[in-house]
Order: sequence, then C-alpha cells, then structure tokens
Amino acid sequence: MHPVVPHPHDVRKTQTLPWFIGSEIYRHSSYGPFHPLRVPRVSTVMDLCRAMGWIVPEQYLNSPRAKPAALMSYHTPEYVAALQRAEATQAVSDTDRTRHGLGTSNNPVYKEMYRRPATSAGAAMLAGELLRRPGTVFTPAGGTHHGFPDRAGGFCYLNDPVLGIQSLRRNGAARIAYLDIDAHHCDGVDHAFREDPDTLLISTHEAGRWPRTGPLDDAGAGNVLNVPLPSGAHDDDMALVRDRVILPALALFRPDAIVLQCGADAVTEDPQSRLCLSNNAHWAILRAIRPLAPRLMVLGGGGYNPWSVGRLWSGNWAILNDHPIPDILPDPAQKVLAALRWDGQRRITVPPPHWITTLRDAPRPGAIHDAVRHACDTLSARLLSWT
Repeated sequence: MHPVVPHPHDVRKTQTLPWFIGSEIYRHSSYGPFHPLRVPRVSTVMDLCRAMGWIVPEQYLNSPRAKPAALMSYHTPEYVAALQRAEATQAVSDTDRTRHGLGTSNNPVYKEMYRRPATSAGAAMLAGELLRRPGTVFTPAGGTHHGFPDRAGGFCYLNDPVLGIQSLRRNGAARIAYLDIDAHHCDGVDHAFREDPDTLLISTHEAGRWPRTGPLDDAGAGNVLNVPLPSGAHDDDMALVRDRVILPALALFRPDAIVLQCGADAVTEDPQSRLCLSNNAHWAILRAIRPLAPRLMVLGGGGYNPWSVGRLWSGNWAILNDHPIPDILPDPAQKVLAALRWDGQRRITVPPPHWITTLRDAPRPGAIHDAVRHACDTLSARLLSWT
C-alpha cells in the first residue's frame, strides 16, 4: 500500500459552511411511471436533511437553470436546440431520435426534459463558481455522467459533471480529480477529459454493466484509472480499492479540487446493479477524501431505490457538516422515509424497518474478490511511475 500524504490545504480548517444546492423542480418531476427515475430522490434528501435540522438557511441555495449558451461549452448547439424542442412539443422527430438519442425508453420525452437537466447543470456550474475559494458544495441532483456533446445516454440529457469541472477550471482550479463510484462507468466524463493530463479520472463500476466501457487497461493519457468490480463486490472490496488506488492516486496527483460522483446504485438494494455495497463504503470514501483538496464538489448520480438513495445522500450531507449520524432517526425524519413510495415494482412491497428508522446500513463485509486484488495490483504498479 502506498502512503497517503495529506494535501497541505486542510478543507475543514479554511472553508465556510458547506453549501447545499437544491430545487423544487425535482419534487414532482418524473421520467414516467415505468422508468427507473420515476422515484423521488433529490426532494427526499432535501426533506430528510431539513427534518434532521442539518440545513441552516445560509447554506441552502436554489439552483439556477443554465442558459443554453452556457451549456454549449460542452454540448453542441444542435443538441441543445433539439432538447429544447422536444420539451416544447413533447415529441421527437425520427431525425432527432436517431441523431441525439432523445425519445427512447432510456431517455424519454417528459414534461421537464430540458428544464430539469438544465437546472442540475446550473447547480454544477454555480458550484464551480462558489469554489473559486476553498470550500465544499453538495448538489445531489448532479452526477449525470453519461451525457455526450451531441447525444443523451443512460438517463442523462446533459453532463453536469463535465460542466462543473469546466466551471472549476474557469474559477482557478488547474488540477481537478474526478472520482466516480457509481455502479456504471462514467463514459461521458471520460469522453470529455481522457486526454487531459490535468484531470484525473478514477472510476469504480460493475464489470460488464452498461455502458460496458472503462476496462482496467484503459489509461487514457495516463490520467485514467478504472476499477471494474465483479458482481457481488462488497464493503471490504471497496475499502481495498480506496486504500490502494483512490487515496494514493489523489495524494500523488495533488488536485486543486475534487469532484465526487456518489451514485447510490452500487448498494445491495438497488435494482440496476449486482454490487453489494452498504452505504458505509460510500461514506468511508467521502470522509477519506475530504482533506485531500481545498475544494470539494459532491454530486449524486445513479440510484433507483428511493430509500437507499435518500439515506445515502443525506448521510453525505451529514459527513460534510461533521454531524453525527444517529443510530435511530428522530420522528420527523422517520416520517419522511415512511411516506416514500416505490410504485411500478413488485420487489419491495413493505420496506424493511431499518429503511425507515436509520440512515446507516449494516456493514457488508466479505472475502476480497480475486478480480479486485488484481485490479489494485495493476493500478498500484501504474501509480509507481507517478512517484
């Protein structure tokens, strides 16, 4: 294991209170009754953190909606126009469907299909502006890492991580580390920065899972570290990756800013992966990376079980504020979780009690998978060349 050398800047000593960027647009917006993103997510996190008394007024910012011209720093004018047109008409031409991936089962036409992603894009861009000075920003609506310049992909119409990284760079962050612990590989972000040696890309994702990119041997311009995790990977697997790959790479790279995409679809209860993490694995990574850069932007990402998403991301906000996560939630917070619905599925008819009463999952340990050891050995050897 490589030693982790602390960055000379310690975020917790210099920053103001973390900012939480949210919006009411997510409360009643849905991709449709049969889509995985029919479930409440961001509104749950907002309500749960408020019920816990974890958001003071000066921390909360209402997300602006990014203007079309701002989106064109990454997306093409033709694509932005097609997305606006699809929202306005609630229809997609055959040409736009073929060229831009709109109006498909993954990326359907729905009421706010431009305004909603433009709002999360606006939050990421605002986060970059706020982080022109040391600090921390949490935007749980972010993390749509599959968007391409001219095409929607994987439920992602716009790529707010790319736009957020661009905003950080415009505001003085020269070296940026992007860490993605979603169950799916960050193909859109990889497309944007894989040849940029000043952007470190680290992705843990389920091997063989859509979009089936991000192999172990892909190094980009030397700045890409992919850790494909086998089905069933658990907390101990992720801890090994954290200690042998993620933390050494960040310490060696010495970023001015870190962007964490914290997709919740890698936990056991999520229907869109076969990984078996508890939310403790995500929280341990968040805690570990906080001292390693003066600027930290924390995004959401995937996550399709409303209870596991709300609990994990609310725990992220607690960690960013150094709030203790209680063993048993107070009644107002339990009421938020008890009121959630997960319609359109038969897998869970009655949520287990701990989904209502607590944020923390039971740990999910196990024997380290051979594939994980091999990935860590391979990437640790690559990191030796950085020293």
